Amino acid sequence: MRAEPVPRKAAGGLRGKLLSTFLLQIGAISLAMLLSVLGAWVVLRDVLIQRALVEEAQYFNQRLARDPAAPVPDVYNMRGYLARADVARPELPAHLRLLGPGYHVIDMGVDADDLVHVSDTAAGRLYLVFDQKQVDRLALWFGFVPLIVVLGVIYSVSWLSFRTSKRMVSPIIRLADMVQRWDPRHPDLDDIAPGRFSDDEEQEVHALATALHHLGTRVEKQLEREHNFTRDASHELRTPLTVIKLAADTVLAEETLEPFVLKSAQRIRRAARDIEALIESFLILARESDVGLPDEDFVVNDVVGDEAERAEMLVTGKPVEIRVVENARFALHAPSRVFSVMLTNLLRNACSYTQEGSVTIVVDRDRVSVIDTGKGMSPEVIARAWEAFDRGGRIDSDGFGLGLTIVRRLSERFGWPVHLDSEPGRGTRAVIQVPEPHPV
Repeated sequence: MRAEPVPRKAAGGLRGKLLSTFLLQIGAISLAMLLSVLGAWVVLRDVLIQRALVEEAQYFNQRLARDPAAPVPDVYNMRGYLARADVARPELPAHLRLLGPGYHVIDMGVDADDLVHVSDTAAGRLYLVFDQKQVDRLALWFGFVPLIVVLGVIYSVSWLSFRTSKRMVSPIIRLADMVQRWDPRHPDLDDIAPGRFSDDEEQEVHALATALHHLGTRVEKQLEREHNFTRDASHELRTPLTVIKLAADTVLAEETLEPFVLKSAQRIRRAARDIEALIESFLILARESDVGLPDEDFVVNDVVGDEAERAEMLVTGKPVEIRVVENARFALHAPSRVFSVMLTNLLRNACSYTQEGSVTIVVDRDRVSVIDTGKGMSPEVIARAWEAFDRGGRIDSDGFGLGLTIVRRLSERFGWPVHLDSEPGRGTRAVIQVPEPHPV
């Protein structure tokens, strides 16, 4: 039997998932805080500053009403210009002359922009200019600097949390690695013995290790019992069957047998061979891995010929012909006994349900088919055929109802798919598909 591949670790593992979770949290928090600061900067520039300029223009209008010679605003953050109606060429910066009433953002190059509010007053047109450098400076010291400090604290705390979490799950990961390296037939239970873990590790780790140790102990004992049963059954069950077959062959060698005795002896011999094949099938299924069933190179056609010869006794007394059609020859590298058991069960089923006609074994390039001219099966019966103890609706069958179940389990275990194609009254075709044939 081919060894089952060792399952690969999931990409990243538990540590990777923890790291991804922390990075996702940090990224989400950082993005949220950055958007908040940018939003505050936009609100400060386009809402608060604009509102302040509007109120400053209204206040200047009130001052003009009281004092027509009131000076225009001129402070550290803001500068005002008044284009009087009685002055032909007002002294205005060039970038302000074409601006109409309203709020404007003037691009002043790489340094910063000017925020300008233009309004009409009784004395002329008022231009209030706010230097955006001040807004940027406020945003820097009261927005981005605190943001950097807060993010630094968050990153530090998150890193410490990740290190702590990683340290907490490390024993579990180590325990999982130990269990993954186990040989299923001989698990190394000393690696996870309760005394192998230090006292400062989490209580859950101790509980998990203890549970796995107990489970491994039970599995080891179960495997030992299975091995003993396989060994004992192979000897104790085959010995009496050999005696029964020899006795039946001895009786059949007599030339002066009454028809009733002859028929009974033939049935005894067939039943003994059926039980022998059934025991062989169970022993194969009971074995774990390839113990006792080494892979070998064998020619499938040779196995087909041997099984066809053995199947002759299954149709003794019936007008049924066993035929072999070889359209190709190929070999396999696998346990030959497994393929033989599968073919034996399919042949026994075909011979059991065929009362006249033929049972043909066809060897093609990548498959072996068993075709009979028996009663056939409906789709409903085919759906139940793989179930244990199903006899295709016949209660007079000599079989045990386990043949196709055994074939299905062996096909799944060794990677040889089996398909049934049948029609009531027209026989059945059972196909063993071989994925990797070697032509000979």
